[in-house]
Amino acid sequence: MEPLEAAALFDARGKLLALAEDIGRHNAVDKVIGVAARLGALPLSEAILVVSGRAGFEIVTKARRAGIPIVASVSAASSLAIDVAKDAGMTLLGFVRDGTATVYCGEQRVG
Repeated sequence: MEPLEAAALFDARGKLLALAEDIGRHNAVDKVIGVAARLGALPLSEAILVVSGRAGFEIVTKARRAGIPIVASVSAASSLAIDVAKDAGMTLLGFVRDGTATVYCGEQRVG
């Protein structure tokens, strides 16, 4: 069985907006952003993107283009992803689990 990756979009109150699984997390991200695009919901300026695995620069770049201000991952963020997020004024979280997280940038959005 192939491992699955996942991506989810939540609104600012934590309501699930879209969820997708795929063989790769990049594809899952494309799927949840595609749902929002089909609904005419772009830009997603009030959304949070959560991904399984690592937050690479490609995922952060996709979120940036979709207007998503917060990206959270269950694993680490790459150094380039951190640079992209900082440049865009985004919030980037890694190692999100068990009520803790590493905040790489955008601390002002984390309460």
